[in-house]
Amino acid sequence: MKKIVFLFLLCALGAYGEKKPDSKWLDQKFSMFIHWGIYSELGGVWEGKPITQGYSEQIQSQAGIFGDWYAAVADRFYPVCWNADSIVTLARRAGMKSIVFTSKHHDGFCMYHSRYTDYNIVDATPFKRDVMKELAEACRKQGMRFGVYFSLIDWHFPQAYPISSHNADPLTPEHYIYNLKQVEEILTGYGDISEIWFDMGSLTSEQSRGLYHLVDSLQPSCMISGRLGNDCSDFSVLGDNEYPDDKIGVPWQTAASFFDETWGYRSWQKRGEVAEKRDEKLRSLIKVVSRGGNYLLNIGPKGDGSVVPFEQEVLEKMGSWLGKYGEGVYGVRANPFEYLYPWQDITVKGNRIYIFADKSVSPVNIRLDGLRGQILSASYVGGGPVTVRQEKGEWQLYGQPCWQEDSPLGVICLEMEDGWKVEPVNSRVRGKKWTLDNATPLYAYSCIDYYTGFRSTVAYTWGFQTSKKQVKPVLYYTDNERGRKIRMLVDGVEREVVLGDRNLQGNSVYLKKGTVKWGRVYTKPSGSVFGNLPAGIDRIPGNPEEAGWKKLTGFQYGKINELGMRQRKSLFLYTEIESDRVQRISVELGSGNGILVLLNGREITAHLSEKGKLYNKESVVLPLQKGKNQLVIKLYNRFEKKICFSIKPEEEYKVYKQEMGTFPLEPGKWHRCEIRPLDVLSKCSAMRLNNIELEF
Repeated sequence: MKKIVFLFLLCALGAYGEKKPDSKWLDQKFSMFIHWGIYSELGGVWEGKPITQGYSEQIQSQAGIFGDWYAAVADRFYPVCWNADSIVTLARRAGMKSIVFTSKHHDGFCMYHSRYTDYNIVDATPFKRDVMKELAEACRKQGMRFGVYFSLIDWHFPQAYPISSHNADPLTPEHYIYNLKQVEEILTGYGDISEIWFDMGSLTSEQSRGLYHLVDSLQPSCMISGRLGNDCSDFSVLGDNEYPDDKIGVPWQTAASFFDETWGYRSWQKRGEVAEKRDEKLRSLIKVVSRGGNYLLNIGPKGDGSVVPFEQEVLEKMGSWLGKYGEGVYGVRANPFEYLYPWQDITVKGNRIYIFADKSVSPVNIRLDGLRGQILSASYVGGGPVTVRQEKGEWQLYGQPCWQEDSPLGVICLEMEDGWKVEPVNSRVRGKKWTLDNATPLYAYSCIDYYTGFRSTVAYTWGFQTSKKQVKPVLYYTDNERGRKIRMLVDGVEREVVLGDRNLQGNSVYLKKGTVKWGRVYTKPSGSVFGNLPAGIDRIPGNPEEAGWKKLTGFQYGKINELGMRQRKSLFLYTEIESDRVQRISVELGSGNGILVLLNGREITAHLSEKGKLYNKESVVLPLQKGKNQLVIKLYNRFEKKICFSIKPEEEYKVYKQEMGTFPLEPGKWHRCEIRPLDVLSKCSAMRLNNIELEF
């Protein structure tokens, strides 16, 4: 106990630091998730009735089961079919490289022999075996990496918060110490842990940092998931079964279930056809890997410990496909092109480019804009050659489709000559002035807690063309960016700078009177999760009320407005800005715990604020187009009983100028520039540099 308390105090005082990502974790790409506990014994049924609400592993909460009744399920939990070696063998046959096992889910029941509670599989069940230790040993024996899932909430621990509808409760001091002790025993008693998958809860920054540093001190190579909260993590975790269409600039993972409705075993689940499910999960795997992530696919064993035959068959068929076509899946880099086709995914391994194309696509539709270098050969994996040639400087594939019948995707391998590269296409800058409109954002997934997870912008990149051997960038910014520390990277050369000082004189930009007209403000509720954006929210019809928007009565521009609101709720604001010209204007926005701003469908900024700050102000520069512009603002309330907000158009704003020095350029036609902040909590935190411009 003394050791834990001392470590807790040390971690609470120390600064949060990042570590270098584990290369083996980055390369594994495909892993098995296992949700298994005493909830599996129930199979989604209570008192003879299927519980259709929520996930089946949360049946205690969803069915409203008394704690002592639920705990009594352990008395009959005797998984006679459990075999750790067969689970690992199945994962290997499926082509998986690691297993992540639920050490403890929200119900608080430990699937390992915990010293700190007898509510565990050894002490509370007639089975009396430490199944997590058996699985960890089986993984080591068969060369499989082993990780653990650990719920940060606990419905059984007496000093924890009781069951709630949202699973994002704070941790009491007693519960936090309890979690520290259990995490320590897992990391010191079960061998090497490749990753620890924290989930749920709403921790303070000190609690998240404490758990992070505990794990890092005991097993430095163990990767820590983003759901620890407060951006204390080694990799981002997207939402359940979420697949991005953006460039993600940090290590990340998607956790997926066989069925969106549940993770734990559900006896009455409609499972469909094996072939369709195999194709669905293979497409998901390729989508994740081509975007640079790891795919964590879950199984939910039955209460007797056996794998559902449907899930086993799907995994085995996925493994057969990977054995034949999977050379472009493991140890690869993400798609290097700046564009993503809806019918195509791309990975890279050394001098090989792998194209995963929908079978409805003919090679004649595959054009690789920006690919520079010589293609030495092109062929279908498991098939014959593909014809390639250059047209107007761009590589084009030709020939009749030769897709394999046993594959939902056609796989083409291009063998490139040394020195090949991909030049920018979408973010090419041809003028002197660079704005965020012609930048390529790099994203992460910021997570303060589960309900505040959102896509965070962590860097901006531009591609530019010049015949010069060096450049001298000039950075323009506003008061919002003053004092910020950033890193600029041009063709691999780094330079760090603090933007401005107190004595810096800026140039005023004035709004010409009569050129901008602000419209009425409308509102619409927006659920509980900060980062969720419903389809169509970026384009509002001519009459907003036809799309469910309501006029916000009593709203005044330039005034602080208040609305009563429950915690973990959000709302949208919408207004129309009419401009008689293309121009940049400034608006002061006031918000509570979180704000996300869209202008004409493009994200301007998105970030969260710390607890205790009921009202926060910031100036945001809006690049208006001529005519009507649609401004959508999402406001989030995490802590308070009301939400405060304001919209104040500004007649002027200051622009500051900072020269960045001379950067040498690598030989070549196209070059790259990147800007990242250096003063954020972690690599997943929103950069909040949305008003900057560049000039050469």
